[in-house]
Amino acid sequence: MNDKSTWEFGTRQVVYGAIGAALYGVFSWATNIFPLPAAGNVTFRPAVAVLIFFGAAYGPWVGLLAGLIGNTLGDALSGWGFYWNWSLGNGLMGMVAGLAMAAINDFRARGDIVKAVGWGIAGIVVGMLFASLTEMFVGGIDFNTALFGYFTPAFLGNTVVTVILLPILMIAFAAVASRRGR
Repeated sequence: MNDKSTWEFGTRQVVYGAIGAALYGVFSWATNIFPLPAAGNVTFRPAVAVLIFFGAAYGPWVGLLAGLIGNTLGDALSGWGFYWNWSLGNGLMGMVAGLAMAAINDFRARGDIVKAVGWGIAGIVVGMLFASLTEMFVGGIDFNTALFGYFTPAFLGNTVVTVILLPILMIAFAAVASRRGR
């Protein structure tokens, strides 16, 4: 699916990043009304699979833009304001997931799906750990609250949706692309 270098940054990445950000922001807004138990301001976000998909399909810069801007958009639409650390954490989540692009050749191949899910989970760990731990300085919470009240619910919720929805998105994308001759 990738034609160029994993780290290429140009018009294509900006356009796909904007599309990913719009989808992630709107889909996040649609589910931001479902808070996770024991979490501070962490919600159930099936849209995370869209973010992970855009990173895996189009690379780390697209994942970064989609996560950073998409989270900012979703929070703004929800009336929550701007939380730079959570937006950057979502950007990091998409960026790390985007490293899968170099290892994926066929979105229908079981091994490539597993690689994308694995990189997606790694992205979830990095992004949500960053956001949760910086909340200690931004929001004044303690380490246990950061780890168990923020990171753990965010990690578990995002991992579940990634494991279930990312393979569906990848297979559907491959089917559409094959019909279009790509």
